[in-house]
Amino acid sequence: MTELSKNRDLAQPIIAGVLAAIVGYASTFTLMLAALAAAGASPQQAGSGLFSTCIAIGILNIAVAWRVRTPTSFAWTTPGLAFLLTVGEPAGGFGAVIGAFLVCAALIVLTGIIRPLAQLIAAIPAAIANAMLAGMLLVLCLAPINAVAEMPWQALPILAAWALGLRFARRYAVPIAVATTGIVLGMTTHLPPGTLDGTWPALVPTMPEFTLDATIRIALPLYIVTMASQNLPGVAVMKANGFTLKPAPIFVLTGIFSGIAAFFGGVTNNLAAITAAICAGPEAHADPNRRWPAPVAAGFTYLALGLLASLAAAFIAASPPLLIQAVAGLALFSSLASSLSAALADENSRLPAILTFATTASGITIVGVGAPFWGLVGGILMLLLLRKEKSA
Repeated sequence: MTELSKNRDLAQPIIAGVLAAIVGYASTFTLMLAALAAAGASPQQAGSGLFSTCIAIGILNIAVAWRVRTPTSFAWTTPGLAFLLTVGEPAGGFGAVIGAFLVCAALIVLTGIIRPLAQLIAAIPAAIANAMLAGMLLVLCLAPINAVAEMPWQALPILAAWALGLRFARRYAVPIAVATTGIVLGMTTHLPPGTLDGTWPALVPTMPEFTLDATIRIALPLYIVTMASQNLPGVAVMKANGFTLKPAPIFVLTGIFSGIAAFFGGVTNNLAAITAAICAGPEAHADPNRRWPAPVAAGFTYLALGLLASLAAAFIAASPPLLIQAVAGLALFSSLASSLSAALADENSRLPAILTFATTASGITIVGVGAPFWGLVGGILMLLLLRKEKSA
């Protein structure tokens, strides 16, 4: 392989990783700031929480992917943030919230130590895993179409660049679309005055306070939501793309890093789900063995976004969110196609897979737990029922 070919091979997963980090950050950093503020954090504490979480996720992405040479990706708990936004400030203030974060982190570590729990999470049928992944990706893959309808003059050049890339340079269709998006945003996004005058972010420690109220109202639901709506789908996404993880050490690591970040207001870390599909899917590289640099690039991007939190937040906040989602949707088209194909390949599991896909794509939330979990449960139960019926 020539030096030029090696550089091209490396460029593709790096671009995929940078895109995954930007999508993950841009989609939910405002939700994190709002959730921490609703839980009683001051603006300085909320900023510290975002900064410390970016550092933790950046280190996890770099260290794990580099060590095991698989595209294992990490993110913060978006469903957990949505839950936290509804809880409000508990008795004991933000210190009690930090205590709840630490309890949640300890529970995640215990999940990794108690092996039967981790093994249960790893035993997800491949067809159901692919169907759940397809349901998760569908909403984001609709974003390019919605963007064309709502902002055609901005979205059409991106879609056209992607289509031309597919025709003349298929391997680089997504990077071409990302570059076009950067040009469009550079021409249409205007930062408010004084944005560049911000100070560097700072880590602000908060003394934890352990209360029964915060443990019951925040720690336990946050643990359940994170495991059900993030870690389970994260394992499933990796399995759907042909990678088998050992969940136990992953849970121990994310629990430890969540606990460290919690002292500075950081929220729980976990396996990535949707952004993991960008790093682990075929768009990162045609060869699965060459996709691991994508999470490494994502990790460095998270560290940069953390260091430049003020500028990055202002730029992304000033950009149309739908446009950022649109380029992510284009990057995930291949993953959606391959996951649907794998989910429906076996006739015996086709109906359970369709149930999983439809439930996951519905976006429902029941008792604070998101649609991917209920899609997973419904698909597995139907699969078991049909197997027993066939045996009878």
